[in-house]
Amino acid sequence: QVQLVESGGGLVPAGGSLRLSCATASSGITFSFSKMGWYRQAPGEQRELVAAIGSGGTINYRDSVKGRFTISRDSAKNTVYLQMDSLKPEDTAVYYCNAERRFGVTITVYWGQGTQVTVSS
Repeated sequence: QVQLVESGGGLVPAGGSLRLSCATASSGITFSFSKMGWYRQAPGEQRELVAAIGSGGTINYRDSVKGRFTISRDSAKNTVYLQMDSLKPEDTAVYYCNAERRFGVTITVYWGQGTQVTVSS
């Protein structure tokens, strides 16, 4: 049993900062995720990729957050972080942690329960 547990969401004024964390809870299983990342979903919108980081350190961001958000991971702990600076009202959404585990040709995708980020204007 593998679970992703997010924390760090909240309400901040525009221009403020938040740091999201996503920790892995597993039943004594030892493994590493191939990729970890963050998605977000605003009301009435589709879920979209915010940032992702591969096991080799390759990072990609959606254009609208480049220069403002920073993703990082602690591979030994299977934990991923998202530092969000210069937040804008349009960043308001539920943020979901995402992780992929590859075993041979099988890919298993995990999702966290989501954490609300609200940026006031």
